[in-house]
Amino acid sequence: MPTFNYKARTRAGEQTQGVVEASDRRLALMELDRQGLIPLTMEEQAAAREALRTKLPTRFRLHIKRERMTGREVLLFTEELSDLLGSGMTLGHALNSLAHRRTGGAGDRIIGELRDAIVQGSGLSEAMARHGSSFSNLYVSMIRAGEASGALADILHRLVSHYERIQETREKVFMAMVYPLIVMIMGALTLVFSMVWVVPKFRTIFAEMGQALPLPTRMLIGLSGWLTRYGWLVAIALAVGGILLVRAARTERGRRVWNRMQLRTPLIRGIIASGVYSNFARTLGTLLSNGVPIVQALAIVETTVGNAIIADEIHKARERVTDGTTISRPLAAGGAFPTAMIDMLQVGEQTGDMANALDHIARRYENELNRNIKIFTTALEPIMIVLVAVAVGFVAVSILMAVFSLTSGMDV
Repeated sequence: MPTFNYKARTRAGEQTQGVVEASDRRLALMELDRQGLIPLTMEEQAAAREALRTKLPTRFRLHIKRERMTGREVLLFTEELSDLLGSGMTLGHALNSLAHRRTGGAGDRIIGELRDAIVQGSGLSEAMARHGSSFSNLYVSMIRAGEASGALADILHRLVSHYERIQETREKVFMAMVYPLIVMIMGALTLVFSMVWVVPKFRTIFAEMGQALPLPTRMLIGLSGWLTRYGWLVAIALAVGGILLVRAARTERGRRVWNRMQLRTPLIRGIIASGVYSNFARTLGTLLSNGVPIVQALAIVETTVGNAIIADEIHKARERVTDGTTISRPLAAGGAFPTAMIDMLQVGEQTGDMANALDHIARRYENELNRNIKIFTTALEPIMIVLVAVAVGFVAVSILMAVFSLTSGMDV
């Protein structure tokens, strides 16, 4: 049976600590209540050992990835919690109900900890803030606004709609990249197979005949021989290079370089920019419509916009907004946002309906994202087919040229 370490306070106010056995945390808390103790902290012994292990120097412990809920898990949790609260269930009972739905993922532990924090008197936003890897600043700020207004169920419903749109946008961008990647991988595998398996067999035949070969054939045989001998080095170099590039892209400087390249690369820049602008408008509009102050809302959007270059412009705009200026003028000063978007923001400022203006902006750039994805896939498909055809065709033509040259020499 699991064992829990606890620190508690007696009815007289004295602090005490000890160990209690229970099948889960809820029963452990009930046991402390039966003993007349007020729990301060409670931690399962396995988790306590893990916490102690992480305090050791790096060289004495293994690195493990911190448990977190995926975007899908957060979306499902939000939807279920919204439904339970909407049906009239209290927050504590709703979290307790969700905590007993075992899925085998990180959400089981996190939802249980949220429930325990609520039982001990913490606010939901405060409890979620302790799990920042699962719940973003946007999420926590929205929950805090819902707690303040007493409309937590409505806020959760809006969060579901918001994250569904964000997830849909990300999936559209991902799906746009799937087909080109499949074509590239299949083309590369075909070439590798031809160079290390097919061409060497022809090389043996051509060597036995002892006749001069055309230049393309000699180039192909030389490249095949080099890949056969040093192909493993190429594979290692590509793997190491890929790992180094990924690590470099995760650094502050590398992320900026990568994001700047995305905004300048033909075909891709339209998809990236439209996704960023729609995400910016949708997130800012959601925050403003729920009473989050503009400066705090811009700070949250800065961390969730998904592009370091655009985030820098939002940061500069936020500093100007603190001086009392409007949103549209600071954003226009950086030159990173399109004129049409700035004009719509100005209309929203003039009419006093920023939430509606941002909703129009989000829908416009979501439609533009769909068009850019269609253009990208339509243009990239023939490009990839031509590139693969040229590479495979070079192998085939080089071999055929040698065959024709040898057969014509035999006829003579």
